[in-house]
Amino acid sequence: MQFFPATEYQQNATELFEKYKSEILSLTPNAIVEHIGSSAIPHAISKGDLDIYIEVPAQQFSRTIEQLKTLGFKEKLNTLRTDELCMLESQASDEDVAFQIVVTGSKFTNFLIFRDRLRNSAQLVHQYNKLKENCMGLSPDEYRQIKAEFIDRVLTRSEEHTSE
Repeated sequence: MQFFPATEYQQNATELFEKYKSEILSLTPNAIVEHIGSSAIPHAISKGDLDIYIEVPAQQFSRTIEQLKTLGFKEKLNTLRTDELCMLESQASDEDVAFQIVVTGSKFTNFLIFRDRLRNSAQLVHQYNKLKENCMGLSPDEYRQIKAEFIDRVLTRSEEHTSE
């Protein structure tokens, strides 16, 4: 795994997000479209990719997936796929962009919770950056496992704080 400092990728990711947000909303005007992932978190190091959260009501989920494929995206294989979550990835070789299509009210709205927890905590961003630095040289599967454990801890902590 290779990671880049925020100064090397965040501005480009933000500009690319705005471009895609406009295209997504032209296809699905009632969707909630949010910039998520490390590129949406100030000072976070990243692989340099862009993740876009697209939330729609359950009855629009399948149709939205098909509409978004027309933007040059295909369903991402070997990743979690449910009736409430579908990940699409860009087929363009020069863009590392993924869409997370999420059903409104599902547990997958946690993408936003995780992003917001890190945006509000320099300490969590520092921990996340250290985790990534320690994962250099690991396989993508090993990295994803370690990252998933960190995300679970952040989300559990978030739930504890909101229930107080």
